[in-house]
Amino acid sequence: MAGAAAWDYAGLGPDRTRDYLMENPEVLPEAIGVLQQRETAARLAPVRAELEQAFPGAVLGNPNGSVTLVEFSDYACGYCRMSVEHVNQLIAANPDLKVVIREYPILSEGSANAARMALAAAQQGKFEAFHNAMFAAESPSPENIAAAARSAGVDVEQANTAIAAGAFEAQLQNNVFLGQTLQLSGTPAFIVGDTVLNGAVGTEQLDQAVAEARDS
Repeated sequence: MAGAAAWDYAGLGPDRTRDYLMENPEVLPEAIGVLQQRETAARLAPVRAELEQAFPGAVLGNPNGSVTLVEFSDYACGYCRMSVEHVNQLIAANPDLKVVIREYPILSEGSANAARMALAAAQQGKFEAFHNAMFAAESPSPENIAAAARSAGVDVEQANTAIAAGAFEAQLQNNVFLGQTLQLSGTPAFIVGDTVLNGAVGTEQLDQAVAEARDS
């Protein structure tokens, strides 16, 4: 692209660069996009290994998949609930996909209580069943959390003992640290490769991001 070539030319100098941009403002979105991609990659690089390492059992799809999608999720988030179907469709279409769920309860105390129960369910090998049952409920109320846990086959007494002992607090605090490091603006947020997607972006965008990560 001729515009991009001119933008990249090192000999322009500040005055000529300004003149070029004023005369060719259409290159600005492209340049800003490239800059944002570089900034995102720079934030991801030092935390990628930790980011993609799931809490034991808190995984959807293929736990040994060659492509990893990380989702920051909150059980009180309507857009997260909307995205459950999108993620399930993505998993069905991509058998090599590992989906790491990071509990990111930023909306309410109910969110945090549901997140703790989700991690307790993961500890018992019941994460996916609880995850789906919890999002099928209207809200993360104490009654709905207990009902989702029973529906998923969670040993609730064992789970509550672990929760009371603070077994999951370090994981939740680390998820907050990772979210802040990546400057996430809310939930859901999806990370795959060097792409960060915010919101219920739909299956098409997710699938495109997964394909790009697979090919990189």
